[in-house]
Amino acid sequence: MNELEKQLHYPFGDALPAPGAAMLVAPGVKWIRMSLPFALNHINLWLLRDELDGVQGWSVVDCCISNDAARAQWEQIFNQELDGLPILRVIVTHMHPDHVGLAHWLCERWQAPLWISATDYCMARIGTLGPTGFGGESAAAFFARHGLNDPDAMEQVAARSTYFPSLVPSMPNQYRRMQDGDALSVGGHHWQCISGYGHAPEHISLHCAELGLLIGGDMMLPRISTNVSVYDQEPEANPLRQFLDSIDRFRSLDAQTLTLPSHGKPFTGLYRRIDQLHAHHAERLAEVLAACDERPCSAAEVLPVLFKRALDLHQTTFAMGESIAHLHLLWHDGRLQRRISDDGIYRFSSRTATAAAGPADQAHAT
Repeated sequence: MNELEKQLHYPFGDALPAPGAAMLVAPGVKWIRMSLPFALNHINLWLLRDELDGVQGWSVVDCCISNDAARAQWEQIFNQELDGLPILRVIVTHMHPDHVGLAHWLCERWQAPLWISATDYCMARIGTLGPTGFGGESAAAFFARHGLNDPDAMEQVAARSTYFPSLVPSMPNQYRRMQDGDALSVGGHHWQCISGYGHAPEHISLHCAELGLLIGGDMMLPRISTNVSVYDQEPEANPLRQFLDSIDRFRSLDAQTLTLPSHGKPFTGLYRRIDQLHAHHAERLAEVLAACDERPCSAAEVLPVLFKRALDLHQTTFAMGESIAHLHLLWHDGRLQRRISDDGIYRFSSRTATAAAGPADQAHAT
């Protein structure tokens, strides 16, 4: 446990749900923890006791990736944790593979509707049906424009054209839209939808004031900072500003709210965690700004400023997205300016450095 984690409170201590089992965290709310084959090696899923159209059962929040191990864990849950009742609906916080990967399977198996934001539903459909699956030549060219032009790295990024559909092979043909401010009645309790941006196109967290719970998804994690990246589909986005503005919305919730994150352990100390995330990104932004004050920097050149450890290619793709996101916040805020260098790479610098180097691209530096 790091020093920041120690400032939070974990009501269940080190207790974790056993594989294929669930742990009660509140009346009618069960915690499932499933393994992932990544460095981030688990995801938390939630079962909510429910009644829909007069039928008793459960709602599921998030699904895990599509693979045999996850399906096997779900089969154990079906046999051991549902009290003989069906899954009534599948609620997905956002479109990333570990959250939506098995939505099609769960919905088909239980004839249950999918509940998700419209934006994330459509983006997930693009990922499963599109020609590149959120990767391929377009992603490689985008990263190269930001300085990641090592031939081996570019070749590997270009080859990852099937990454998303390999984890999310299909999406249900229909869905029920969730959007900010909606109130869901789940098991006699009211859960309010809170939209968040920056990590996903339209992430939905769920807050139940009666139970004192926040299903935070990936918007509020206790140990790590949520990945906030710029992607080739929206190359001039400002997701870090969106993310920081979004988490401030949780300050309206009760300070003692028990946060149920998608990764890590349930915790209290929501306001403290919001402050920690702001401080973390403020420190990283200051480091990036200092580096760009010394000389114009590309996102690839900022990687060692933001990440002090060696990165493999999988980690580098996420890190590049985050590096661009930090540069873009400073650019959109007018603290940095962007120009295309002679080598065709975007580099960012302070106004003084830019004036010395030549005309800046100021189209979005407002």
